[in-house]
Amino acid sequence: MKCTLPFSSFTNPFRSENYLYQCNQQIQRLFKIGKINDARKMFDEMPQRDAVSWNSMISGYCHNGLLNDARALFDVFQGKNIRTWTSMLSGYAKNGRFCDAVDVFEAMPEKNVVSYNAMLSGYLGIGDFVSARKMFDEMGERNVASWNAMINGYVKGGRMREAHEVFDVMPDRNEVSYTIMISGCVGVGEFEEAWKWFVDMRRRGEVRPDQKIFLVALSVVIGLDNVVMLANLVTLAMKMGYSEDVVVVTAILNAFTQIGNMDMALKFFENLPEKNEYSWTTMISALSQCGRLEDAVALYRQVPEQTVETQTAMMTAYAQSGRIVEARQVFNDIRNPNVLSWNALLAGYMHNGMIEEAEELFKQMPTRNVASWAAMISGLMHNAQSVESLELMAQMHRLGNIPSDSSFTSALLACANIGDIEVGRQIHSLSFKAGCQYNPYVGNGLITMYAKCKNLEDDAEALGLTRSDIICSPSIPAGHAYNFRLEDAVRVFQQMHNRDVVSWTAVISAYVQGGRGEIALELFLDMFYHGIKPNELTVTSLLSATGSLGAKKLGQQLHVLAFKLGMDSQLFIGNALSAMYFKCGSLDGIQVFDEMLERDIVTWNALLTGCAQNGLGKEAVSYFEKLTAEGFVPNQITFLELLCACGHAGLVDEGLAYFNSMRQKYGIVPVLNHYTAVVDLLGRGGRLLEAESLIKDMPMQPDTVTWDALLAACRNHHDTSLGQRVAERLFHMGTKESGTYVLLSNIYASQGMWDNVRKVRETMLDREVNKEPGFSWIQIKNTLYSFLSGNKTCDHVDEIYPMLREFCTSFQAEGYIPETKFVLRDVEEEQKQSELLYHSEKIAVVFGILHTPNGSPVEIMKNLRICGDCHTFMKFLSKATHRKIIIRDGNRFHHFSEGFCSCGDYW
Repeated sequence: MKCTLPFSSFTNPFRSENYLYQCNQQIQRLFKIGKINDARKMFDEMPQRDAVSWNSMISGYCHNGLLNDARALFDVFQGKNIRTWTSMLSGYAKNGRFCDAVDVFEAMPEKNVVSYNAMLSGYLGIGDFVSARKMFDEMGERNVASWNAMINGYVKGGRMREAHEVFDVMPDRNEVSYTIMISGCVGVGEFEEAWKWFVDMRRRGEVRPDQKIFLVALSVVIGLDNVVMLANLVTLAMKMGYSEDVVVVTAILNAFTQIGNMDMALKFFENLPEKNEYSWTTMISALSQCGRLEDAVALYRQVPEQTVETQTAMMTAYAQSGRIVEARQVFNDIRNPNVLSWNALLAGYMHNGMIEEAEELFKQMPTRNVASWAAMISGLMHNAQSVESLELMAQMHRLGNIPSDSSFTSALLACANIGDIEVGRQIHSLSFKAGCQYNPYVGNGLITMYAKCKNLEDDAEALGLTRSDIICSPSIPAGHAYNFRLEDAVRVFQQMHNRDVVSWTAVISAYVQGGRGEIALELFLDMFYHGIKPNELTVTSLLSATGSLGAKKLGQQLHVLAFKLGMDSQLFIGNALSAMYFKCGSLDGIQVFDEMLERDIVTWNALLTGCAQNGLGKEAVSYFEKLTAEGFVPNQITFLELLCACGHAGLVDEGLAYFNSMRQKYGIVPVLNHYTAVVDLLGRGGRLLEAESLIKDMPMQPDTVTWDALLAACRNHHDTSLGQRVAERLFHMGTKESGTYVLLSNIYASQGMWDNVRKVRETMLDREVNKEPGFSWIQIKNTLYSFLSGNKTCDHVDEIYPMLREFCTSFQAEGYIPETKFVLRDVEEEQKQSELLYHSEKIAVVFGILHTPNGSPVEIMKNLRICGDCHTFMKFLSKATHRKIIIRDGNRFHHFSEGFCSCGDYW
């Protein structure tokens, strides 16, 4: 590329100093617009170069993240001056290669205040506040940029107190100083404090608000959602002569639209003395984003002269509204689309799931920038192509491009989607090198990635599930759901300087998904203490936690909170509320369902799940028929829950008919989970040989869960011979689930085969299989009390055990006979009865009776399946106390009332 500059006044431009100056200016301009190769070509073809030429190249490479290219020129340039050294130093520091920055700094023949400021920013960028402060204190010369670097570092590190202290002792302050302090408050959500800084700046009169200060002040009033403040700020801006400032006027329009006052925005727009492409673009975008696409189109047609910017805005509006054909037509009408136009169409294709079109467009792009890569990486991740997203991220890195914060965030979420912790750690390391590990979006991505080493979508892929299905369905085996790195997730959260609602929600969700709901609820209270308002995902995660804990009262409080926040009518929240109530054993889940204004298949699936777990098999069948009658199409999880409901209610023939209809009527191919549900259905109905035959004829290999379902049926129907065969198959498969061994022990114990019971126990010891201890818990006045089976030293033992023994004696007089066959030890009958007496659910329910008002329901949660003796005991207890007793065991809910159970003794 020849240097094509106008030199009409020079007969021999190659000998002109002005020519050299203009070439240097052209190099700088080319770097600014991203034409790096053109800049290099011009540099290589220059007949003569000076220090400015070399420094422009080195600085340009550094600014675009091409540090290796910059270093190559740096090393061969013989005329290095202090600017050359400082450019290289700043490049390393700003791009996260701080060790290289230190090497350059120490090798510098001379240093000035700019060099020290670059090092200050480098130290602060990696969070080394001690070294930064030490260097700052030892600097022989400081300028206002030095002071600003310190307060900016403290602000970005979330250390507002230290920033305030430095600001107070600054000898001179400028517009940048105030901009940093105000924006720092905005960054941590302290909008009222930010406004005080702005008012204080006006009162002191030290500086005149410049463009940047007005921009950050506008973000303050947006955060405060105060239209009166905005109007006052607009008046001030107009008085100070910013009516023709494109950036400020555009920001004012954005502020009106973000506060939600489109009428004021339109009025301000109409009253502008002169409209430019930016004001037209802003209004077109604002109208489309608030759902007024036709108004946006009408406004677009009023533009006096279409520009690339206005056409790009209209193209984006069409694409975001799903009208991609019109978007493409607008793109085709652009004479010389710039990289922003290409990126907008690229994002539009991804937004509409048109991946192949997006990939083809990406290949055709004449120029790409970091936003182009970010759009592709994010689009692939959001369109369930996480592997491809990570491959593109790797390609970008190999080409020497520094990923943007958006690319890092998308890549981390892609790792979470496929559970690739190793690649996630590599991206974490790369984000640190790039200096963006403190970015809140990257931080949130890191928390999510570490919290989900193995994502449920992968495990649910065979079922065709969505994230919403996962939240509302407890039928997916928890052991196959998540493999957590909670410690890493929490560590990232603790290191984050700026935590927003997304950060809090991510770490709360991590604890919920890790089965630590009680800590999640504590974090939620801490979140409220810090003044962070929860969003829909926060509430959904907490509803899941309360459901898992069986904490109905806490769930009701969250229901009230969702109502106050105006979220209760949202589909996602409604589904989570229904699921929460069902998980707590409350049929209020049906009421939530009935009151929902909008429903999807997830809503119906949550209802079927609730019916299945609460013994409402016939109701589940009725709801399924209603589901199809209303035009909803059942999916694989719908049938899974329906089969479970039939199995728990003894509707064997109905369940088999629905299973057969999956393929014949709905074209849904049953997967392993469905076959396991049918094995359980047949087994509960006593049709053991049919269940065994089904396992043998399955089109896929059965897993341990399938065989466990048959083994449980053998225990229930006392089929020792088949039970032994099934157990041997499970042992051969290498199962270490304690439940398998316990089931076999139960089978032997029920037949008095104590030698075999001992052999099973010895096998467990040899294989290091530990039996999970049984424990139950109950919530009383927002406090959870837990009880361990056989524990005679627990709190409240003096009040619980006498009453427990009294109940047992009374019930025996009425016909209750302790079912000692559930004791897995060959001991005297009296000792067996004593062991049965101290099962955790008996202890918990008596504690509940003692500490709740007469006649109120008692709700118990248990980690294991309730035994037959406790089941019988609860029927007697419900009749004697005239109370409803609700017990959620490891499989389902049992609702006891007046001597009967909702399961009909079929569980």
